[in-house]
Amino acid sequence: MELLHTILAGDQWLFKLINSGMSNPVFDALLPWFREKLFWAPLYLFIAAFSLLNSRRQGWIIILGMVATVGLADFTSSNLIKKNIRRIRPCNDMAMAEHIQVRVACGGGYSFTSSHAANHFGVAIFLIGAFGLLGAWQQKALLGWAGLIAFSQVYVGVHYPLDVFGGALLGSLLGWLTYRIFKRWIPRSMVFSHQYP
Repeated sequence: MELLHTILAGDQWLFKLINSGMSNPVFDALLPWFREKLFWAPLYLFIAAFSLLNSRRQGWIIILGMVATVGLADFTSSNLIKKNIRRIRPCNDMAMAEHIQVRVACGGGYSFTSSHAANHFGVAIFLIGAFGLLGAWQQKALLGWAGLIAFSQVYVGVHYPLDVFGGALLGSLLGWLTYRIFKRWIPRSMVFSHQYP
C-alpha cells in the first residue's frame, strides 16, 4: 500500500511538472490540436493511400489491421480497464484543482488507461511490423508521433503520466498482437526492411 502511495505521489508530481511547469504559449496553441482525431486525418489518409497504391488487395489488409488495432485497444482501455480501475481524471479531481491548468474540455470518463495513448501506440506498433520498419527512421517517427499525442494528454490536463504510460504499454502489446494475426496476409513487397519475427 505504501508503494502504491509513493507511485501515485510521484505520478502527481510529474503531472504538475508537465501540466504547469512546462507551460508556454507554443504548447498551449499546438498540443490541444495534437489530440484531435481530425487533425491527423491527412496522415491516416496518406497511410491508407500508400497501402492501397502499393498493393490494392493486401492494402486493405493493412487498413483492416489498423482499424482492428484501434477497436481492440479502445475497447480494452475504455470498457475493460477504465470502468474497473475508475481513476478520476486530474481535471475532475477536486484535490488537484489548485495545481492544474485545464486546456480542453475535461470529459466525464475515467483516467486510467489513456485510450488516446493506447490507440495511437497500437497503430504505431502495428504499422512498424506491417511495413517492416524495425530499425528504420520511420519507426522512430511513428513512435515519436504516438508519444507526442500521449504527452499532449498530460499537458492539457486530462490524464496523469501513469495513464498514458499504461495506455502506451497496452496499445503496444495489442498492436504487436494484431500484427502477428495479420502478418500472413501482408505482402512481402510492402516491406521496407526486416519485419518482426
